[in-house]
Amino acid sequence: MISLEQIVYAVLYLIVGALIFWLLNWLVDYVGIEEPFRKIAKVVLAIFAVLVIIAVLLALVGHPIVRW
Repeated sequence: MISLEQIVYAVLYLIVGALIFWLLNWLVDYVGIEEPFRKIAKVVLAIFAVLVIIAVLLALVGHPIVRW
């Protein structure tokens, strides 16, 4: 059974992660990296964001990838 405390922790973790992802995405656009490198930076950010979301969701159901 998933407790309310775990759900609140997961939601807060996802909100903070989304804020960090948004700031890094904004930074890539603000700095004005040339196009091939900009695309690579955005793909790396997206892969990292997906991995973090998967890790949070798996930890919520009891099978964490990484022990914090």
